[in-house]
Amino acid sequence: MTSAVTQPTGNVNPPAAADAGTEPGDESPDESGRPFRFYDNRQKYLTFVTTCDEKWRVAERASRELVRLRPQPPALRVFDAGIGDGTVLAHLMRAMHREYPTLPFYVVGKEISLEDVRLTLEKLPDRFVEHPQLVVVITNMHYAEAPVLNPNTAAKQEKMVMETVALSGTSSHSFGEQLRDLDDFLAEHWRVAPSEKTGNPLYVTPTALVLHREDQRFALDAVLPRKDEPKADYDLVVASQPWRSRSSADFKVKRILDPLSRSLRSHGLLLGIQSVGDDPGMEIIQGIWPGEQPFPVNRHDLLKELHSSLGDDVRNFDLMALPADEACLRYSMHTLPNEIGSSIGTSTLFAAWNAAIYVAQIEDERVERAVQEGSYFDVTAKVLQDNGGLWFNDETFVVRKH
Repeated sequence: MTSAVTQPTGNVNPPAAADAGTEPGDESPDESGRPFRFYDNRQKYLTFVTTCDEKWRVAERASRELVRLRPQPPALRVFDAGIGDGTVLAHLMRAMHREYPTLPFYVVGKEISLEDVRLTLEKLPDRFVEHPQLVVVITNMHYAEAPVLNPNTAAKQEKMVMETVALSGTSSHSFGEQLRDLDDFLAEHWRVAPSEKTGNPLYVTPTALVLHREDQRFALDAVLPRKDEPKADYDLVVASQPWRSRSSADFKVKRILDPLSRSLRSHGLLLGIQSVGDDPGMEIIQGIWPGEQPFPVNRHDLLKELHSSLGDDVRNFDLMALPADEACLRYSMHTLPNEIGSSIGTSTLFAAWNAAIYVAQIEDERVERAVQEGSYFDVTAKVLQDNGGLWFNDETFVVRKH
């Protein structure tokens, strides 16, 4: 079963062992005993996204890998392992058009959050104008299922919905109106229910929303996915922060990295990105919680575990941790040149504090206690003044299939 997602075509199922009915992060409860899902807090997430440039930096880093790809007919195939608000994917597709302006694109994004799917759809109209031969698929399925758009049990396969929408017209305004009209469909099919094991939200109906231009239907016939022909074969997989940082290497690999690596086609590559600390953001965290270590699993740990998980198939892959300087991806909080001084505005302090606790994935209960104690703004201000701003370090690694 482990080779299922690497098959180019055929009625195959993803490995059942990679999915136990949970999404990444479900296994670690917070101090209240409830499972902790940092990315479900919309206020923290949206504040972080709008005040820091991580999304743009990730997209720029992923774009540098485009020249190394060896796409094969009928399309350049890309998988985004967690599209979030769609910012990374939108930037990446612009770079894809610059590098491969005449190739058809097949882009699949996994996202269980209804609000994030809506935000992503808002960013797509101009992509269909600039690059007409484009197929975009958004799915709520698990990491072991999403690459092949095929649930891993017969019962879920029977329930699966694959909705194909052919966008009429040629203008971004027309495409935008039609994408907004999908809201009722999204509200119905992106519903979630609590897991019996953890209480965390899981999809009710495995769904794939397939989007393409109506006037390109003939040219894209071989690119469009079909329910009875599961297929992976990706040229590029972007796995940026697809897990809770405190999860074990075993969990991250078995649930996410292993199935995503196996979804690569020959010469395809996976770009992994995760927080690593050793930055002013961590100074804020350790100023409040001394000794806190939110990032216990580094890229070397992950690749060592992946090497073991792939078994005999590891001979088909290059697992590249990359040198320290090349692996580091630094991003910053937006501030004006004169904003960090002896006195820092409340909005800037709040944005910096929010970014630090979001990146470190600190549970709400602990954050509330720190806010009540009242020293968090003083600690945040001192770190900003000492460093002249706020930045964070991610680390990257690459998995390439021979």
